[in-house]
Amino acid sequence: MATSDDEQYTSLPVGLSGLTAQTEAQRERRRIAVLCLPFALLLLVAGIYPLTEAIRMSVSTQPYESVGFTLDAYRTLATDPYYRGVAFNSLWFATATTVTSVAIAVPIAHALRKYELPASGLWVTLVSFPISLPGIVAAFMILVLFGNNGVVTNIVAAMSGRSAIDLAVATSVPGLFFAFLYSMIPRATLILRGSYAELDTAAEEAAQSLGATPFETFRHVTLPQIRAGIAGAFILTFRTALAIFGTLIVIQALVVWTLQIDRELSGGSFPVAGALAVVFFAFTFLFTVLGLRYTSAEVGL
Repeated sequence: MATSDDEQYTSLPVGLSGLTAQTEAQRERRRIAVLCLPFALLLLVAGIYPLTEAIRMSVSTQPYESVGFTLDAYRTLATDPYYRGVAFNSLWFATATTVTSVAIAVPIAHALRKYELPASGLWVTLVSFPISLPGIVAAFMILVLFGNNGVVTNIVAAMSGRSAIDLAVATSVPGLFFAFLYSMIPRATLILRGSYAELDTAAEEAAQSLGATPFETFRHVTLPQIRAGIAGAFILTFRTALAIFGTLIVIQALVVWTLQIDRELSGGSFPVAGALAVVFFAFTFLFTVLGLRYTSAEVGL
């Protein structure tokens, strides 16, 4: 009959039992190291090395070589009103699209979890499907819907009698706003579904048995339980909004941080591009750390 590890451990002398515990701890550390090795390599190759190169580029005295040391690029970002405007555009647009996405995702997640919808698996697939599409495709779909010859544009034009060209919004800020929502709502919904999966339904049933309406039940019982999930959805979708780039290649209605990095690279201003990348990384990293630290947000899917 096989003996358990605990029985083997307690049957050894004191000196040997201490040695066995140390060996087991070493084995556990080795297992953790092996499991984390792929991520560590990915972090080194796709994270640390590019960031190091971006830092070197941002402080270089030469535009095409990483040599010398100067903070001129960072001084430009801090003093030039144009770059402050780009930062402002990035923040307000990311905040607006994030708040809207989370506000729309809450009722969607609520419906998917609380009601027995017909073909619920299909609905979940449809809601999550936009995540697999690149931003360029999302922008193309906005053009198809709201462009000069878009389906929605032509319908509204036919009903209102106005010109389709005057009504087209695909290449404007509203069009970009819709394109961002297309990519961000599914992410927020999937995060919130995780919070709904851990919901204490007994408390909801007790509230309803005491005469609470569905809205009162949601406000006083459900909402406090999913608050951490909402915070997590806000953090992750806000980061997504800041990082979206493919959509901006097609709909350049607003100059934000990622689009400006591409313009600096295209124009050969590599130190400024590197400084933009470093600032972007530092901001998103600190935002994530502080957000998860002080909101007890849940970010698991």
